[in-house]
Amino acid sequence: MVIPALDEEAVIAAAIASVRGEADEVIVADGGSGDATRVRAEGAGARVVAAARGRGLQQIEGARAARGDWLVFLHADTRLEPGWSRALREAQADVALVAFRFAVDSPRPAFRLIELGTRVRCRLFRLPYGDQALSVRRAAYDAAGGFAPLPLMEDVDLVRRLRAQGALVVSPLRAITSGRRWEKRGVLRGTLRNWTTMALYTLGIAPERLARRYERLSR
Repeated sequence: MVIPALDEEAVIAAAIASVRGEADEVIVADGGSGDATRVRAEGAGARVVAAARGRGLQQIEGARAARGDWLVFLHADTRLEPGWSRALREAQADVALVAFRFAVDSPRPAFRLIELGTRVRCRLFRLPYGDQALSVRRAAYDAAGGFAPLPLMEDVDLVRRLRAQGALVVSPLRAITSGRRWEKRGVLRGTLRNWTTMALYTLGIAPERLARRYERLSR
């Protein structure tokens, strides 16, 4: 289990607690947090490794430190439902990646529409995102070249390369993500930002340029 984190002291312990009982190891790849993320991660039972800032770079470092046949990449503000490890053990031999059903930890009806959109995207395009706890067979991860050191869209880049390594499936178990970023900036604004970022990436705009745009729109 690899959790990239940067200044996530408020949520990191909950993410670790949601998986620690089923994970052989929990590694937090810290990108230079200035708060108590490292202390709280260690207190929750995780091993913390230092990494350069950037989710792609942090996940690369976490994967290097991890052992086992499966690499599970969990966002710091996400929790997995019990039974996730069984879903990996029972995956067919030709499965390269298991993702989990996207859910937002909020009762607002708008989030049910976002969840529905995610299910449609996964079904039509075989394209789960990183907030669905991407779980990759180590052999497939290595064969695909692992995460690229991208500042943004590193999850989409990896999933596309993994298609050549085997089947991609979505488990009915939920990856429950905090709604904090949408709540802070507005559900509509956040959704449009995400859609336009993906559209621009598909059109060939460099991830480095998209990352600067994404950060500017997220303020």
